[in-house]
Amino acid sequence: DAELKKNEKGIFLINENFEKIKDSLEFLKIEKVDAITADLGISSDQLEDAEIGISFRIDAPLDMRLDRKRELTAREVINGYSEAELARVFREFGDEKYAGRIARRICEARKEKGIERTLELVSIIESAVPAIYKRGKIHPATKVFQALRIEVNNELEVLKKIIADGIGLLSPKGRLAIITFHSGEDRIVKNLFREYARGCVCPPELPICRCGEKEIVKIITKKALEATEEEILDNPRSRSAKLRVVEKI
Repeated sequence: DAELKKNEKGIFLINENFEKIKDSLEFLKIEKVDAITADLGISSDQLEDAEIGISFRIDAPLDMRLDRKRELTAREVINGYSEAELARVFREFGDEKYAGRIARRICEARKEKGIERTLELVSIIESAVPAIYKRGKIHPATKVFQALRIEVNNELEVLKKIIADGIGLLSPKGRLAIITFHSGEDRIVKNLFREYARGCVCPPELPICRCGEKEIVKIITKKALEATEEEILDNPRSRSAKLRVVEKI
């Protein structure tokens, strides 16, 4: 069902989720590739799209679906999840330290009326956190909105799939590069890259390997690469970007 276009330079443009990379290449009759880059960031166009509602600065319906074929919306999460479920989402996907307080305040507010729009949610979040939190470097709604977007779009499960499928699609010496924008994403990439690069999992006291496991990739970036000060000045949204790369053996 993906939208497929070929430009004048012979480049195929496929409008599809990362999780469909294997199907997309099979459709093009491509078995192996030399390089894959996955940029997990959100585009400025998406942030400013009032129909999507992923920005806490624009009044919009609480939707947050990057693919309108998905069923779950942010409105359903905010109005339907229990207090414990909301706190888990905010904590796990947003690293939000006031996850419990915000979840509790949301549940109190929705008893009076359903929460339908982004700026309604922003106001509730601001009422739940300490005053000093509002004077921090980032807006107090930033992490909650990030967490909701990840939950609605199932982004972390998609990330695990692109790593597994991507490595399988690489030719020998082909490289997989992934740019992440928050600690949860980076943690998954770092740990899975290490797992694919580990090879033998036998106890160290065994004189020879008995498990038969072989390393599939080697890690190119021992430490994640981050934006320079010059890059951040030019593009402030790059401040949280981290790049990790592996090479197929």
